Amino acid sequence: MHAIPFISKGESHLVALVSTVAYLGLEARSVEVQCQVAPGMPRFAIVGLPDKAVGESRERVQSALAAMGLSLPPKRITINLSPADLPKEGSHYDLPIALALLAAMGVTDAEQLADFVVVGELALDGRVVASPGVLLAALHASEQEKGLICPAAQGSEAKWASDVPVLAAPDLVSLLNHLKGTSRLPDPEPGEVEEPGHGPDLKQVKGQETAKRALEIAAAGGHNLLMIGPPGAGKSLLASCLPGILPPLTPAEALESSMVASVAGTLEGGRISRTRPFRAPHHSASMAALTGGGLRVKPGEVSMAHLGVLFLDELPEFQRAVLDSLRQPLETGKVDVARANAHVSFPARVQLVAAMNPCRCGHLGDAALACSRAPRCAADYQGKVSGPLLDRIDLHVEVDPVSAADLALPPPAEGSAEVSARVAEARKLQTARGIRSNAELEADALEEHATPDDAGRQLLMQAAEAMRLSARGYTRVLRVARTIADLAESQGVGRIHVAEALSYRRQAPRA
Repeated sequence: MHAIPFISKGESHLVALVSTVAYLGLEARSVEVQCQVAPGMPRFAIVGLPDKAVGESRERVQSALAAMGLSLPPKRITINLSPADLPKEGSHYDLPIALALLAAMGVTDAEQLADFVVVGELALDGRVVASPGVLLAALHASEQEKGLICPAAQGSEAKWASDVPVLAAPDLVSLLNHLKGTSRLPDPEPGEVEEPGHGPDLKQVKGQETAKRALEIAAAGGHNLLMIGPPGAGKSLLASCLPGILPPLTPAEALESSMVASVAGTLEGGRISRTRPFRAPHHSASMAALTGGGLRVKPGEVSMAHLGVLFLDELPEFQRAVLDSLRQPLETGKVDVARANAHVSFPARVQLVAAMNPCRCGHLGDAALACSRAPRCAADYQGKVSGPLLDRIDLHVEVDPVSAADLALPPPAEGSAEVSARVAEARKLQTARGIRSNAELEADALEEHATPDDAGRQLLMQAAEAMRLSARGYTRVLRVARTIADLAESQGVGRIHVAEALSYRRQAPRA
């Protein structure tokens, strides 16, 4: 922050400048808070396209200064948020506005804060309280080669992101005392990295060997999975076991995932988690809730699950338009939210796991329990999910009902720990190829690593003709075959790997 003197009618008054940021998706844009205290009718105006939260900042700043024993001068106070045509949203402008005002009043030294980016919300008693997006502000400050002033509660979050100097202020008084040199704020410790959490173990699943195998392949290659089966067969349990067999996030991935959580305001205590996100929205979720948007554009469930799992239970019960909004993110790995007042992009590289009943009653194929409309009801029910969306799902597996005899069996010998070890080995092979997972194999890399041998190619050609595979379906079969080969520690893709991959492609509903 620096002060520029202006001469007007023989009187010198200051314009104080403080650096802060505006959040646009996962991007932090530079914003300059300009404060001028000039002679004239007493008033306090904030301009520069502020939203309601920024406009209310005026009252919070006044109250915080009053709590310190300071009153505003009886002059015309103007705060401008530059660039003035960029919409400003959120409460994190409170602290930079307060500091710019204090500098213009001569309470603090303007030059001292030239090397800081400032974010934070003010309470009425002068405390600096947490606001979303501090992680992005810290990364932005690092790019600008500046320090960061932020709330004390988020100091560890900011410190984790970069090596920039961080002043984590619990309140306005202690921050001013630190700047004056009368006392010193302690340096925040970098945020703790939480150990990966573990959900249910695969040992809890009785029977369902085919589904377990499909789950292992999905985890090893980052593939989308759809489980179709009657109620109570264990589809939701299998899905909740997936995070336990996925490899933990790498430090770079943990930062990506935490940035989304920071913008959404769900990053607690600066703790960076290496557990892959697992989001399971209810089927009543709106399009904005799933893909992002709203009046203040926030990341949706598909972005909150970035680099993790998005689980959609009761798939046909979602609104069709809501499901179809997932087509683009599943293909491109990002969501473009275009609104009249905002155009932002959020990352959305997710692994989709979906579960559904075969028909409305759920008991298709069981003559004793099926309704009178079977098998027609299955085609109607499954027809609620569009073909293009189903085409983007690599693995389709039928989950059979569990018999009482299966439930009486002892737990299986192999649980999540054993499967997780195989998945980790397969992922190492993929990382060595320079990709995150086989689900991301494209163009030349796909040609180089996933081309099957002659027998495999012949089988694939025959199947593509018989099953009417689309170009997308063809590509996805190759990716799954490559993952199956990786799990078998095979250098090339053979006929057996292609055959297993084809067995998981979608088939029309049948009684």
